[in-house]
Amino acid sequence: MSNKRPHISVVTPVYGCARALPELYERVVKTLTPITENFDIIMVNDQSPDEAWDVIQQLAAKDPRVKGIRLSRNFGQHRAITAGLDYADGEWVVVMDCDLQDQPEEIVKLYNKAQEGYDVVFGRRAVRKDTFFKKLSSRLYHRLFEIVSGMRTDSSTANFSIISHNVVSYFRKMREQNRGYAPFVNWLGFKRIDIDIEHAPRAYGESSYSLRKLVALAIDSIVAHSNKPLRLSIEFGFLMTFFSLAYALWLVIRYFIYGVPVQGWTSVMVSIYLIGGLLFANMGILGLYIGKIFNETKKRPLYVVSETTFEDEKE
Repeated sequence: MSNKRPHISVVTPVYGCARALPELYERVVKTLTPITENFDIIMVNDQSPDEAWDVIQQLAAKDPRVKGIRLSRNFGQHRAITAGLDYADGEWVVVMDCDLQDQPEEIVKLYNKAQEGYDVVFGRRAVRKDTFFKKLSSRLYHRLFEIVSGMRTDSSTANFSIISHNVVSYFRKMREQNRGYAPFVNWLGFKRIDIDIEHAPRAYGESSYSLRKLVALAIDSIVAHSNKPLRLSIEFGFLMTFFSLAYALWLVIRYFIYGVPVQGWTSVMVSIYLIGGLLFANMGILGLYIGKIFNETKKRPLYVVSETTFEDEKE
């Protein structure tokens, strides 16, 4: 990399949007040139199933400010973002999707707001141009995350943002296996503001986040950022114990005082299945946390770079 730090670095994970990359490049260059010509565009190919890497290589050959990183396999969006941030040396770093729903022209708004003294500026999609299913699944994800984790989120904000180099340097120190760009940035606690931006309809590719994947992402995020499920499990266990003792006391009173016999096999089997199901559920919650701890102890790399379009000084 050049010894001269770029003023702005743009990081974008690439998956399934090869056709969007030339237009993305042209619009980013057109947008950033009035601000500074000292910028770079870091495109992280997360083992995209199309010809994305070929397109990235062509753009890099035409303009050395385009830096391509090819991951050895699909590691997921947030690890791809992490890879890009690990290589981003800009004084300011923009994180955006490659499908052009995050419009490059809106970077100007983020940058100008950051110059007012903010370390973190996120774009808030005032009017989302997504399908009904995408908006519904996103709301469900954020709602589930809020209920179980106790942390506030906003479904109108995603990854489109600009952060200072200082924020990036601390983000790089967070090497947990469970990744989440926005939650990690929030945890760091730097001065942040959200501003309204224009959101575009999806013109290239399809979203890789199905409802199932969003639920899995919510569970991973909850386990990574909160131990509230464990506390809820304990509280529910005590609550069940209290009601069980109260019910047992009531049965004893009915039997000895009112002479009402205790119902037999049916009530016993229902109680056994209920308690057994709760125990298995609690064991499953505990197992999730133990599994995450196991993954952390392996100390495996968050991603593997197979090749780059530039000289990799980090090797």
